Amino acid sequence: MSEKDAAPAIDFPTAKNTSIEQLAAMASPTDIQFAPSGKVVEPGNNRYGFAAFDSQGQQQTDLDVALYATSGPKSKVLGPFPAKVESLETEPSFRAQTTSQDPGAARAVYVVPNLNLPKAGNWYLLALAKSETGFVGAQLPNVVVRKSKVVRPGEKAPAVSTPTAADVGGNLEKIDTRIPPDSLHAADFSSVVGEKPVILLFSTPQLCESRVCGPVVDVQAQVAEETGDDVEFIHSEIYNDNDPNKGVNRQVQAFRLPTEPWLFAIDEDGIVRKRIEGAFGLGELREAVQSIRSESQ
Repeated sequence: MSEKDAAPAIDFPTAKNTSIEQLAAMASPTDIQFAPSGKVVEPGNNRYGFAAFDSQGQQQTDLDVALYATSGPKSKVLGPFPAKVESLETEPSFRAQTTSQDPGAARAVYVVPNLNLPKAGNWYLLALAKSETGFVGAQLPNVVVRKSKVVRPGEKAPAVSTPTAADVGGNLEKIDTRIPPDSLHAADFSSVVGEKPVILLFSTPQLCESRVCGPVVDVQAQVAEETGDDVEFIHSEIYNDNDPNKGVNRQVQAFRLPTEPWLFAIDEDGIVRKRIEGAFGLGELREAVQSIRSESQ
């Protein structure tokens, strides 16, 4: 599938002087379900990703959809926030067995780059998607907006050590659950952070709570091949000894991650410039790479 730009905001109903119930009444009922790809939403601007599924659980990857948000049934409605479609489908040579053999593996993610929720608390989200006769609508799970402890853009990345291929004598299965293991374990993060730009991905393809960890490692592998040696790409797993019963590892603890996967784009000074929770596509990762390349030039 290909990526798709967000439809213009003027293509969707205005939220001005309109309640969330009135907006929902403008749309026909639908069996499409919208599921968020992450859980961390902070006061202010957020990159918000979600997926769409039909009643049979099949992914819907070609909708023109926008979100609306309100902090209460009678409160002001914010929006529309149109979403673009980001493809997670890589070239076949970068597609792992953990992805290709999983029929439910994520193929695309809808991304609102600027979901601006100005205050902490509970927020209600409504999705309106264009149809042949108007709009269909469905509610997303409510979100709790609050400041998180996750390392954020503008902060210095923790210089934590990550295991390398050399540490395990080339037996990458010890430090990578992808099948086959990827080649993103050449450098120890602590030895390159602050020296060159880094794309650091925390993801566990076989043990993920969602179906996106495998596909995003594939995406990282393809973009790493496209990029060259001026940016270091590192994949770090989530659990000690790749065993959920042993808890999350010290790398995850250092970045204070409550979920997975997470991606961090870090410039040559060791400053986080972008972070992404959950699914991301080829286009988004290429933009993240360019942002830290620009910072280093």
